[in-house]
Amino acid sequence: MLNYKSPINDSKNFSELEIQEIEPTIKINLRGKNRDFMTKIGKELSIIPPSDPNTSSGNKMLNMLWLSPDEWLIYSNSKTDLRSNNSLEDRLFNDISKVKLGSVVNVTDHWIMINLKGKNVFELLSSGSPFNFNKFKNSKGAVTQTLLNHIGVIIHNKNIYDLNLFVRRSFSEHLWRWLNDSARFI
Repeated sequence: MLNYKSPINDSKNFSELEIQEIEPTIKINLRGKNRDFMTKIGKELSIIPPSDPNTSSGNKMLNMLWLSPDEWLIYSNSKTDLRSNNSLEDRLFNDISKVKLGSVVNVTDHWIMINLKGKNVFELLSSGSPFNFNKFKNSKGAVTQTLLNHIGVIIHNKNIYDLNLFVRRSFSEHLWRWLNDSARFI
């Protein structure tokens, strides 16, 4: 994590659509099941882990996305200095992993976050995804894991026409080019 280098580092504006990489942000994967795990997470982050499928919860600093019945992705709401901001991971590791309540894995280098804003967001996503966004676009806080141009992504609906899209680093440049090429034709 000492020499974090973003593969994209760009932003683009199209007709009623803005695409921007938001990096670096902290991303931590949590896994656990029991009540003590949930209690520790709630106390440490001041966020109750969402228990309903494809939902999220958050506060001013962090968002927590439901990925499976025992798995969540935490990410920061703003860019952070990753060299000096390992305290969150350390606290979670000490309170959860060391006492064997669950798993804490820093996945900051694994996922790239791309923010999509504007009225044409869902038209762009629908052009390359089998997912039906009709209900999703009106559900603030909704989360989905789907394919976009044959690439696995996680999409978090922060607000209407404001999404965060997570893509694996190895596919991020390819997806970035596809998003930009497809956005020109919308």
